[in-house]
Amino acid sequence: MVNFILPAGPDRPLSFYLAMEEYVAAAYGCGFFVWRVAPTVIIGRNQDLQSEVNLGFCRGHGIDIVRRKSGGGCVYADKGNLMISYITPAKGVETVFREYLESLSACLRSLGVDAVYTEHNDVLAGGSKVSGNAFFVHPSASIVHGTLLHSVDFDMLQQAITPPAAKLARHSVHSVRQRVVNLVDLGFALPVEALEDALVDWFCDSSRLLAPSEVTAILELEKSYKNRIFDPLWTNS
Repeated sequence: MVNFILPAGPDRPLSFYLAMEEYVAAAYGCGFFVWRVAPTVIIGRNQDLQSEVNLGFCRGHGIDIVRRKSGGGCVYADKGNLMISYITPAKGVETVFREYLESLSACLRSLGVDAVYTEHNDVLAGGSKVSGNAFFVHPSASIVHGTLLHSVDFDMLQQAITPPAAKLARHSVHSVRQRVVNLVDLGFALPVEALEDALVDWFCDSSRLLAPSEVTAILELEKSYKNRIFDPLWTNS
């Protein structure tokens, strides 16, 4: 698989990387990249914004909010959360998830993490969730966007995301914090940059630097994400 690399430039928002997934899917049909962003909440296509996200807290702390085109749950990301884009020509949600999650779990085990994946498309370590994943069907490819919790600020996460009590009860927990764990809290010693490199080495056998014209095309695609939140209480700028 090819690791796609951006030319040197400014820090990009989460919406840019979702657009980059679509660009790679359409232009190449297959690819992989790992990225990190400033504090951002990403909400699933069908989720209710006001019940899942603390809008006032996010506004007050400069946390961006982006609605993705795939389903799945609400996620908080910051520089301690590795975001993984896995793009494959393979079809079928179950097949693609299984291939990706088996590989991700094997990579983590090779680094000393007791990782297993679940039927809910999560990866657990020490019985707690370290990775959640969502699936998006592009006309040209299947896209998995995943998370990997290295050293996320859980205080910020717990205040930014406010899932309904009924959803938490289904998992027999009282807060988001009870379900998830950082790898560093399990004794994982690699810095986040080294973990990113390890993932690329595991999944990829070559790399490709995107051209400036391709970045321009991604920026055009990004506009579709900046216009996806229609709630009048929130403007994603």
